[in-house]
Amino acid sequence: MEETIPGTGAAPLAGQIPQQRGESLAETAVRYVEERHWDVLPGTWLEAVDGVQRCSCGAPACAVPGAHPARGDWTAQATGSATVARRMWQQHPTASILLPTGFTFDALEVPESAGFLALARMERMELSLGPVTVTPDRRMLFLVLPGAAAKVPGLVRALGWSPSSLDLAVLGEGGWLAAPPTRYGQRGAVQWACRPTPANRWLPDAEELISPLAYACGRDR
Repeated sequence: MEETIPGTGAAPLAGQIPQQRGESLAETAVRYVEERHWDVLPGTWLEAVDGVQRCSCGAPACAVPGAHPARGDWTAQATGSATVARRMWQQHPTASILLPTGFTFDALEVPESAGFLALARMERMELSLGPVTVTPDRRMLFLVLPGAAAKVPGLVRALGWSPSSLDLAVLGEGGWLAAPPTRYGQRGAVQWACRPTPANRWLPDAEELISPLAYACGRDR
C-alpha cells in the first residue's frame, strides 16, 4: 500500500522508492540508502506491554513512541552503507527509520495545515519541490539542500516576519526526522505528501520555498 497522502500529485513512477504492504523496515531503509543515497539510522521501536504498545525507551509518557533515536550517540550510528543498514535492522527488525539532517538535506518543518496551504501555493508558482513528509502529530517537513538552518532566519526577516512569530522550524546538523513508514505509537505512520521520485532527486534551496512557507505559517497562526 502506498504511504502517500492522496491528491498531492504523488502518482507512482518508475524508479522511485516504493512503499508496499509487506515490505520490511529493513528493506525500506536499504532503499533509502541505495536509491537516494541518504544516511539512515535505526531508532526506537514499539513493544507490547500489558496489551498496550509502548516505546522501547521505557518512558511511559514518550512524546514520539517508537520514533526517536535509541542512543545518545546516535549520530555515530548513522550509515550510508546498505550492508551496514541491513545488519543493524537484523538486530532490531521493528526499529523505526530515522534520517539525520544536515548532511544530504535539511528540513523545513511547519504545521500540517500551513504545509498543505503552502503546497497549493507552490504548485501555482510552479516551484520544484523535494520530498515532503507528514507526521502523525500533524507536522509537515519539506526536504531542502543543506545549509538552511543558517539562511532561514535572515530570509524570514527579509520577508517582513519575525522568525519567532512563525511556527517554522529548521532541522539541520544534529537533527533527524522519521521516515515513512515509521509509526508514532497508536497515532499512525509517517507518510509522504510528496514522495521521492527521479524528478525530485535534486533538492530545492530553502530560499526557493521560504516565501510560500512563511506566508502559509502567517495565515495559519
